[in-house]
Amino acid sequence: MSSAPVPFDGHALSPQTARFLAQPHPLLIDGRWVEGAGEMTSHDPATGLPLTRFHIGGAAEVDRAVAAARAAFNGPWGRMPATDRAALLFKLARAMAADARLLTELDIVDNGMPAFIAELTTANTVEMLDYYAGAVLRIEGTTTSPPRHIAAQAEALTYTLREPVGVIGQIVPWNVPLSTAILKLAPALAAGCTVVIKPSEETPLSVLALGQMVLDAGLPPGVVNIVNGLGADAGAALANHPGVDKISFTGSTATGRRIVAASLGNLKKISLELGGKSPVVVMPDADLALAIPGVAMATFFLQGQNCMAGTRIFAHAAIHDELVAGVSAFADVMVLGHGLDAASQQGPMISAQHHAKVRGYIDGAQAEGAVLAAGGSSPDRPGHFIRPTVFTGCHRDMAIMRDEIFGPVMAVQRFESSDLDTIAALANDTPFGLSGSVWTRDLSTAHRLVKRIRAGQVSINCHGAVGTNIPFGGYGQSGWGREFGQEGLDAYLETKAVTARL
Repeated sequence: MSSAPVPFDGHALSPQTARFLAQPHPLLIDGRWVEGAGEMTSHDPATGLPLTRFHIGGAAEVDRAVAAARAAFNGPWGRMPATDRAALLFKLARAMAADARLLTELDIVDNGMPAFIAELTTANTVEMLDYYAGAVLRIEGTTTSPPRHIAAQAEALTYTLREPVGVIGQIVPWNVPLSTAILKLAPALAAGCTVVIKPSEETPLSVLALGQMVLDAGLPPGVVNIVNGLGADAGAALANHPGVDKISFTGSTATGRRIVAASLGNLKKISLELGGKSPVVVMPDADLALAIPGVAMATFFLQGQNCMAGTRIFAHAAIHDELVAGVSAFADVMVLGHGLDAASQQGPMISAQHHAKVRGYIDGAQAEGAVLAAGGSSPDRPGHFIRPTVFTGCHRDMAIMRDEIFGPVMAVQRFESSDLDTIAALANDTPFGLSGSVWTRDLSTAHRLVKRIRAGQVSINCHGAVGTNIPFGGYGQSGWGREFGQEGLDAYLETKAVTARL
């Protein structure tokens, strides 16, 4: 398979990354790199130009990968002592740390994210692997009192075992590809499961590089399988497959619904991390020196292409104008550019199609009467860039207040009430419930308001405070289950109760 030319907008790549892009990119099934049913091209969204070609699969390749994962689960991985499993995960973490620049540069050129974000997410993936490798030996059951009718007849012992769910299908999004892959992979492997990963067809490269590290670390064949492909082909085949015991999916709520329907055949378990339309509440006593950059980055971090983005800003009338002026000035000076440029603060949209979708919301907001305070246009340069955009005069019926845009578009709504129930009603006026934040100097007010906001994660005087040890997930249509932390490991474990008459 030949590789396309590799343009990087005048910025240098490491020789290791250049070599990776020049090599073939097949599928990983049963410990071997194998050809797929076809090929696709990965593009640099900051230039719109091709990066490299990669193989894709469909139902047949998914079937082979699931069979390999089942054989590994029933065989060497399932029989491996926990200490050895932990050692392999620690070894994989060290391999990722050694090749951090490769992984970072692949996410930059494949996804478009700025370097400071890619470097952060790569470091976080190593931390995640270490965290879950360290948790392997803390997978413990309990003892409890045996049932009355057994204990009345004889001495008895009742205890529980924590056992792996089995073969896991993991469907990874394009917005933070490596980070989301490891977030799913690390706890699954720590629990003793085996995995078939389907990366996004938009951003497969860092996951493919991870696949070689898995092999080099010595994990048995079939423990980790990677099948690139379209959602309608490889993704649907994985969600429907009767040999898959659980699906972990991160992506849109609409696709999440289809995965739920597909799971009904064998009632496979499901974890869903879906959409968001997170509220950011700025109270009249907020420290604006802290809130202005914090609120701006709540919306604009990762170009707004993240599920926990704070895009509905509720600003009290007392500070509304100053906040809007501040976030608009912040937006106006953000540096848009290629992620390989260390000065870049904002990258492109992932694709031309997504760029058009986001621009459609911007145009629609103005047609609905929202007032453009900053941005709203695309720079005259290659790539799928949109300037950070701020709208005021927004209300609940506008599409930019209702829909997850997944772009750098902030919608500000003024409020005047001091009643916390009224403010919370504004924040909760959405079917989503993933994240949110409250900005105030009054911690009593902050904690009382946080309790009223229906979301899986709410921060005070900061936004998006995710961490390896902190559970993350949503209420309502933002999904089912939690990732990160102990809850992330529990999602891949079954509990078996055992009673023995002695």
